[in-house]
Amino acid sequence: MPLPFSTFRPTRALAALLAALLLAACTSQTPSEPAPEPPVVGSTPVDAEAVCDADAVAHAIGASFDEALVEALRDESGSRHVRVLRPDSAATMDYREDRLNIVLGSDELIEAVRCG
Repeated sequence: MPLPFSTFRPTRALAALLAALLLAACTSQTPSEPAPEPPVVGSTPVDAEAVCDADAVAHAIGASFDEALVEALRDESGSRHVRVLRPDSAATMDYREDRLNIVLGSDELIEAVRCG
């Protein structure tokens, strides 16, 4: 024999109350402080002292490549970073004013020096 309709009311009310509590737990609270703004991609601050000066190292064009020369050119140019570009090597196209690019020929002689 089926149960009377009145016995299902407490069960439905309990289910509705449980659903309301679960939904209330999922609501977001407003933060007390605003979130800091995310940094802009590619906006790394560069020190004024670390700006590349390729003209200062133009004398190296035609010289034989070696690691000691790379460090000397980095210091002379005022660059923070150095990238050596060999023939047929891949390179990113990003511009960094604190980087010295040393372009080598197939004979390992420096063909060009430029910033970026």
